[in-house]
Amino acid sequence: MPCKKKTSLMVILVFLITLFTPAMLYADTVDVKAEAYVLMDADSGKVLLAANEHKRLAPASMTKLMTLILAVEDLQNGKVSLKDKVVTSEEAWKMGGSQIYLEPGEEMTYEDMLIAIAVGSANDACVAVAEHLEGTHKNFVERMNREAKMLGLKDTHFVNSYGLSASGHYSSAYDMAVIARHALNYPKILEYTSIKEYSLRQGEFKLYNTNKLLWWYQGADGFKTGWTNEAKYCLTSTAKRDGLRLIGAVLASPEKHGNFRDTMKLFNYGFARYGFKNITPRGTVCGVVKIGKGIRENVEVVAEEDVGAIVKKGDEKKIKAELVLSDYVDAPVKKGQKLGEYLVYNNGQLYKEVNLLATQDVPRAGLIKQIMKMLGETYLL
Repeated sequence: MPCKKKTSLMVILVFLITLFTPAMLYADTVDVKAEAYVLMDADSGKVLLAANEHKRLAPASMTKLMTLILAVEDLQNGKVSLKDKVVTSEEAWKMGGSQIYLEPGEEMTYEDMLIAIAVGSANDACVAVAEHLEGTHKNFVERMNREAKMLGLKDTHFVNSYGLSASGHYSSAYDMAVIARHALNYPKILEYTSIKEYSLRQGEFKLYNTNKLLWWYQGADGFKTGWTNEAKYCLTSTAKRDGLRLIGAVLASPEKHGNFRDTMKLFNYGFARYGFKNITPRGTVCGVVKIGKGIRENVEVVAEEDVGAIVKKGDEKKIKAELVLSDYVDAPVKKGQKLGEYLVYNNGQLYKEVNLLATQDVPRAGLIKQIMKMLGETYLL
């Protein structure tokens, strides 16, 4: 009888645990095979899910995301143009691994080189671009490491610009996610890494994007795969749905296509649980500021980025925003000058501040115009 009682109690206990265990115990469980991974909210940089995120591992061709950042940064700064001719050196020609088979002395436009890196993961194009920008590949790699320090990366060090395994060449899932978030500041990177197919050499050489999520996952629109024997299967990617942009970084997935399967599981987790409450989209006119002593009496201001926040589904009402705008400012005013901000709150706590920027220049008016304006205002009074 005591034995029966004990068994019955055990059955009841198991039933109660199953029935009443909070869902949170299971909410953060995702069947990911990769050795390390991160799921990050692109807007805030908040890590939503992670494992071994600071473990130093070989990043393989995900390295090229940093190469693209520096290359597009120089493009935006006017150091180079898309039509510049990049000449292939012998060092670039010697590269193994994934490549577009550049010949010594072969010329290709800067844009084609960047697309070859972004879509075809071309090692030889990485070296050609590195030399074009910094004179030598070594100089470019040093710049990559300076950029990594500037971003605050503690588990990243580069030995080359393309990602073939080398002693001292490593990164982490967290650092790769941070690099990806930084890459979103450069629209060309998203544009190039979202290209599915591209033709080089007047259509004689076809590139197919190595990131299969562009075909397989709704909302996926960029970034970089990686594979070597040491690194296994890797992927740093991004996807956007209904205003919510997520970043996934998966390192050392053991099976072919496992990097894609693991990333889709992470994205499914994120999109199932979270949304983005957008109060005011980026670029929206948010108000008008009165201008004193200027050739205009006022100027419109726009939001520098989306005024909103990631939120767990069902908690959207917790997101609020407060507009703080200058009542008056003296000219001159420069286009892009901060004239206010939107304060975004999540459950009463300050979540982020979004700058409100002037939409145009407002030069200072001449003395005569200022006097006439004052006289006109006096007459109206």
